[in-house]
Amino acid sequence: METQTTVASPPPKPEPPRRNFADARTPRKRLLADKLARWTVIGGGVAVIASILAILLFILVEVVPLLSGATVEDGRRIAVGPDPVGAVLSDEYRTHVALLGMDGTIRLTEIEGGQIALESAIVPDGAAPILAVRSAPSQSMFLAATTDGRLFTRQVDWLVSFVEQTREITGVLSESIAFQLDLDGQRFGAFTAGINDEGEATAAAVLADGTVALVHRSVEENFLSGELTESFERYTSAPPVAVETLVIDADQRNLYGGNARGDLLWWRLDAGAPEAPQIVTSGRGGVTALSLLIGDRSLVVGHDDGTLEIWFPVRNPDESFTLTRIREFAGLTAAVRHIAPSLRNKGFLAADEAGALGLYYSTSARTLWHGPSPVESPTALYFAPRADGAFVAGADGLAELVIDNPHPEVGIRAFFGKVWYEGYTEPAHVWQSTGGTDDFESKLGITPLMVGTLKGTLYSLVLAIPLGVLGAMYTSQFMHDSLKRYVKPTVEIMAALPSVVLGFLAGLWLAPRIEHLLPALLLMLIVLPVIVVAAGALWRSFPLRIRNALPDGTEALIQVVVVAGGIWVCLALNGPFAGFVFGGSFQDWLLDTTGLPYDQRNAVVVGLAMGFAVIPIIFSIAEDAFSNVPRNLVSGSLALGANRWQTVTRIVLPSASPGIFSAIMIGFGRAVGETMIVLMATGNTPIMDWNPFNGFRTLSANIAVEIPEAPQGDTLYRTLFLAALILFIFTFVTNTLAEIVRQRLRKRYAQV
Repeated sequence: METQTTVASPPPKPEPPRRNFADARTPRKRLLADKLARWTVIGGGVAVIASILAILLFILVEVVPLLSGATVEDGRRIAVGPDPVGAVLSDEYRTHVALLGMDGTIRLTEIEGGQIALESAIVPDGAAPILAVRSAPSQSMFLAATTDGRLFTRQVDWLVSFVEQTREITGVLSESIAFQLDLDGQRFGAFTAGINDEGEATAAAVLADGTVALVHRSVEENFLSGELTESFERYTSAPPVAVETLVIDADQRNLYGGNARGDLLWWRLDAGAPEAPQIVTSGRGGVTALSLLIGDRSLVVGHDDGTLEIWFPVRNPDESFTLTRIREFAGLTAAVRHIAPSLRNKGFLAADEAGALGLYYSTSARTLWHGPSPVESPTALYFAPRADGAFVAGADGLAELVIDNPHPEVGIRAFFGKVWYEGYTEPAHVWQSTGGTDDFESKLGITPLMVGTLKGTLYSLVLAIPLGVLGAMYTSQFMHDSLKRYVKPTVEIMAALPSVVLGFLAGLWLAPRIEHLLPALLLMLIVLPVIVVAAGALWRSFPLRIRNALPDGTEALIQVVVVAGGIWVCLALNGPFAGFVFGGSFQDWLLDTTGLPYDQRNAVVVGLAMGFAVIPIIFSIAEDAFSNVPRNLVSGSLALGANRWQTVTRIVLPSASPGIFSAIMIGFGRAVGETMIVLMATGNTPIMDWNPFNGFRTLSANIAVEIPEAPQGDTLYRTLFLAALILFIFTFVTNTLAEIVRQRLRKRYAQV
């Protein structure tokens, strides 16, 4: 019989309670500190994002008004009496108007009350009846042709004074000037006149036989008595085609005409007597109206089909000039009868015989507004001096137009396209925001600034990327730790150098030396890589026992000595090398061979200086990326028989590629936004080409240069904010694409 013994198993040990790090045993201060740190980080991130969005919103608020067009509204009405108005002038504040009636009477009238402040005849008593009247707006002058072949002119001046802080405007009429255009005392057709600040004047008219007559008036002052003596010279020109409309510039150097066949005629008056006219065919309908824009360079041509064109003389290779059509506007629906140029910019108003009006701007080629005339059958049109209003006279009185047109010179084409500016031989991308005269044509092409930004960035990264990335690779994977702890901090300290110091040194110290030593610099591009590779091969040829006997890092110090020696040799050979290869002067050789000029402050200088500023950033981030590659990957590769170079290029480099790419893109952003270096180390000229030996201007440098002089709210002011918006968008898009690429690289090599 078997006896079974049952042994009772001990009871299971109770499991220890799981530790709850958030229970009461965790110090309350630590919990509060964790929460505070978490919310601080979140709040900081939100604040950064909110700040960036606020900056973007502010820039957009300043840029959006550039997109607004012109608004034209009806203003005051002025009763003019029974006589129809043939010409209108006004003061800059639009408080008074000067009206010339078909009866030859000039009436200076206050707009608000309608009182006539001054009334005077443009022709003296006893003169022949008035044939036609018109105005010369840019010279504030009335013209009246009489039936006896004479032309009378009279200027209107507006005197502004302040009495007890109240502005008072007084109109003053000059003495009439009479020009005897037809010696036989016969009536004539189209007529025009111009007068300059010295009192010299020229009148022109088309006589009954088709001859164009010109009379030039000169004035001499007796320096003792102050007495003025006037003299007249008369010239004639018999053009081969009919002339039906005329206009002359204020300096009396150019006379333009047109006819019903669409021909344009241009007389040069530089020598006094008119030369044979240059005749061009517009290819459109008949010319019905002519006017010169401010500056008297651009000719506005109105046709009988309602189209409007801009013409001006263009220089030919043989230094002659040809009257050339520059741009065209859709214009109006009927024959253009009146063109009123702006006295402030390159804008103008036009009216057709059907009563339609249009507002245009020449440089930007924009049609800003179309609308009906506030009066029927317009007989006169005038653009107010401040370009904020206009006056239209017709059979039922005089009407005012209130114009709000703050930014007529802008547009997609003006900003980013080629524009044919006055004085240029062809359309071009140009930035030139200001000039020396009031008739300056603003050139707001942003494209040269964008090209300059990319140009400076490209030449700086050509130097910074190889040195930064390869230097980081060597420091992380090959350099001995005894040297690494000195090299990396030293390079990172370089990033703390102020960019203004680098720009100062580049502009005043480096640029003159590069100009003299550029052949040596070109020689270094060949010599230094060769001697570095040769020195490395020589070091590898030494027996292993000799290399192991030398202190760690000896190979790096040898390379430093080799590079320094190579630089010294290249500098010593600068003169002989320049004489042998470039005939003594690199600058002369460059100009003679390629036609490219050499500027002392150029893209090469900027590339060296800005590359010096970008290298520490790329080096530091790339070195961290190399060092963060897991050591087991490196050890495994070496254990499988790969040498050090194979391990670095095939294992470490791909694994670190996301970080390297981030380093390059951060360096790219640093170069794109750099201001002081490119401002001081280049000629700061917005030249649009990729020649490394001339200057350029970047978006950021342009903002720094122009913003102190830009009136707040002005077109230039808002255009600079547009440049800032472009820079913002450019960096945002670049960084976004870079992050997408970095994430893909990271995902691709995450399993290595």
